[in-house]
Amino acid sequence: MEIALWIIVILLGITLLLALDFTIGRKKHLAKINKQIFPERNSQLDIFTTGPDLFEDYFAELKRAKKHIHVLFYIVKDDKISKEFLSILMDKAKEGLEVRLLVDWVGGTISRKSKQDLKTAGVEFVQSQTPKFPFLFYSSQVRNHRKITVIDGKIGYTGGFNIGKEYINLDKKLSPWRDYHLKVTGEGVQDLQKEFLLDWQRAAKVNLLQKRVYFPTTLGKGPVLHQFIPSEGNLLEDTLFDLISKADKSIMIGTPYFIPSQKIFNQLLKAIDRGVSLTLLVPFTADHALVKEASFTYLRQLLKRDGNVEIHQYKKGFYHAKVLVIDDKLCDLGTANFDKRSMFLNFELNCLIYNQEFIQRVKAILYNDLLESEQVHLDDLNGFNPFRSLKERAAQTVSYFL
Repeated sequence: MEIALWIIVILLGITLLLALDFTIGRKKHLAKINKQIFPERNSQLDIFTTGPDLFEDYFAELKRAKKHIHVLFYIVKDDKISKEFLSILMDKAKEGLEVRLLVDWVGGTISRKSKQDLKTAGVEFVQSQTPKFPFLFYSSQVRNHRKITVIDGKIGYTGGFNIGKEYINLDKKLSPWRDYHLKVTGEGVQDLQKEFLLDWQRAAKVNLLQKRVYFPTTLGKGPVLHQFIPSEGNLLEDTLFDLISKADKSIMIGTPYFIPSQKIFNQLLKAIDRGVSLTLLVPFTADHALVKEASFTYLRQLLKRDGNVEIHQYKKGFYHAKVLVIDDKLCDLGTANFDKRSMFLNFELNCLIYNQEFIQRVKAILYNDLLESEQVHLDDLNGFNPFRSLKERAAQTVSYFL
């Protein structure tokens, strides 16, 4: 009995310490957060929805680089495609180009040998968001989830794809992988460059923002009006709230994880109540434990609403895209998921798009993906299933961190 009491006291003590670590750490984080706001730009945008198509174009552009390559990914693995990617970077560094690679501390699983090879070849490699004293628990949860590449200051990429075999359909469970990734040319590239350099400064403690060589003056305008919105666990919730409030007719959401904050969920319910239709596309197959079960409590409430609500589960592989379309007037594409982790913890980068032609292109992609999905009904979520109920309870407890 005495041993059990001591175990309970120790567990309570650990829980209290973690809670204090998280609370104070977040307060300190928000006090010194980067509140960068980029202006609206006009650029040429293209969108990729499959890994093989993206990486064929991406690797070709990397090989054509002439001066400098700046890359940030949340995940770079140690598999065949990752080694091909790293080999390209090393070859370009050996040619004399400036090459910088920034990878999240948790997401990157590059081997020690590969890191040494990068250094030997002249690639500057830094890990982003390493845990820091005294708030180890909080800082270990704050991940850099952005994906940014800037080539010669003239070509940029951002979106949902990382570097690993699953992204080129070589993971049997998650294949084919469905995602949305933007290629940017024109004046918007300077904002991708600045955001990368801000993240590089934070991680590497080196300020390169004043170097004009990274910001060509010859960037032209393109036909697509857009705006990059970076967030660091602070701005995303308010951005989504404002976007949803603008809806008059329809809202379309594509996300791998639907675990919204209460503020955002209430805003969605208000939109439905005023006659706005909601179409939600999520994956049928989950890539992480509990993320699917964490969404069920929200899905049930949506399906009970007296409104035009459709929820679909993508069945042709794994759906990892992050997209929000409001009527026909704006579209949000980027790295942020529709979940609490992206809203309150992660570093994210989204792109608001106002061009009608491009929005119609995105909607056509969404409608095509809906054809590969199966509609969810309330009965599907209400059947007797004790194991699912147990997982839902567990998911709700840790939903902030999923």
